[in-house]
Amino acid sequence: QVQLVESGGGLVQPGGSLRLSCAASGTIFSIYVMGWYRQAPGKQRELVARITSGGSTSYADSAKGRFTISRDNAKNTVYLQMNSLKPEDTAVYYCNKFPSGWDWGQGTQVTVSS
Repeated sequence: QVQLVESGGGLVQPGGSLRLSCAASGTIFSIYVMGWYRQAPGKQRELVARITSGGSTSYADSAKGRFTISRDNAKNTVYLQMNSLKPEDTAVYYCNKFPSGWDWGQGTQVTVSS
């Protein structure tokens, strides 16, 4: 069974930065396209960024130019560097394969507020 553990969230002021991490276990991590998703209160979960096994990346329009997804296949970990954060980035952030299909982890809360 795949387990996903997200970390790195917190409270940050607008314009600040955070680096999220997601450690996966129970799977051959390196073969999957991995994604970072987020869910804001009252909204559906949405894909923020994804990365192929070879490192090719794709971003939602809201994340382009501000977020960077990366992965370390040796550590079974995917990262999301978030810069120039905005209040509208406030959400619980999750990782999963893309398309999603594994059980969701607990997520990590990101709150952008002054």
